[in-house]
Amino acid sequence: MGYVLDDVPRDPFADDPEDPAAALGAPEDAEPLTPDERNEAITDLSDVEVFRALLEPQGVLGLVLDCPECQEAHYFDWELLRSNLRQMIDDGRPQVHEPAYQPNPTDYVSWEYARGYVDGVIDAEENH
Repeated sequence: MGYVLDDVPRDPFADDPEDPAAALGAPEDAEPLTPDERNEAITDLSDVEVFRALLEPQGVLGLVLDCPECQEAHYFDWELLRSNLRQMIDDGRPQVHEPAYQPNPTDYVSWEYARGYVDGVIDAEENH
């Protein structure tokens, strides 16, 4: 079953001959995921779904991830994270995406924080 990207915004530079990202090469030129990378993306998607289920009701809008290329923090809402991981799993390549614009950093948590929160909830339930 193929994944349809109806739930993500269209690339604003799609079909634009002056696309500033054109020099980076087409996404189809990127190396496809290895089986291990695909399995890791499946695990990450599962984690994101659990993180969202537990943290969104607490007011958390998504995750902040450190970008190894630019050394900056990028803020991703839950739906963008989910759709990007689904794209990688289904097509073997990440989609072009834009992180949140002018996010409030207090609305986002790190992957490590989310993992620790989930572990704490599991521990609390096991001890009841």
